[in-house]
Amino acid sequence: MRTVWRGAVTFGMVVLPVRLVSATETHRGRFREVHSRDGGRIRHKRICEVEGSQEEIPYGDVGRAVELPDGRLVPVTDEELEHLPLPTRHVAEVLGFVPGSDIDPISYGHAYYAAPDGPAADRPYVLLTEALAGTGYVGICKIALRQRERLAVLRPRRGVIVLQTLLWADEVREPGNLAPSAPITDRELQLAEMLLSELTGIEMQQLTDEYGHALDQLVAAKTVGSEVPELPTPQPAVDLMVALEQSIQAARRSRE
Repeated sequence: MRTVWRGAVTFGMVVLPVRLVSATETHRGRFREVHSRDGGRIRHKRICEVEGSQEEIPYGDVGRAVELPDGRLVPVTDEELEHLPLPTRHVAEVLGFVPGSDIDPISYGHAYYAAPDGPAADRPYVLLTEALAGTGYVGICKIALRQRERLAVLRPRRGVIVLQTLLWADEVREPGNLAPSAPITDRELQLAEMLLSELTGIEMQQLTDEYGHALDQLVAAKTVGSEVPELPTPQPAVDLMVALEQSIQAARRSRE
């Protein structure tokens, strides 16, 4: 796995050299952009607005810049970014430890495995991993990663430290008035809790992404001029009590 960051995690006076590798991968879709009128493939070209030429710019000649409010672009090189006067560029200092349950899952971002970087890191790595696992705490730190400074959480997973980025507080939207205020009865709540208890336990490893299979069916049908039958859309229950009772009975039958 490719190293995306190399530096040190520090907590107190302990320095733990680590390297980060991505802990997840996304299976991207297979769609291509086409002209909706005739189905022709659409291509995007890298062209320079200053030169005015339609000649495509090679990747090796593509840099980046920061756009000012007035529209001007200030080019910034990789070397300049590498030498930003930012403490978190190569050091992720643990600011403190909190119970893992204190972190709202909505704040979680991308996850990375933090691997010990060199023999000297092995003992402090094991120490931090086992201390986190034994206490239920997670470490909160700041880290400069992929041209942004982010909050991050350090937590153990199967004997390995996971560094997972967190959204800043102002990046999480409040739900506002999205929650309804419909009244429910005590009996309805009791049945709902019973249904939850009947449906506990999921084999996550057995769950698969069915979108790709459905897309294959659609493509196969279109190539031969046929149609893919649509699945029925679930409709809201007319009688909530009846729906809950029938759901509990069905869940119990499935376990027999």
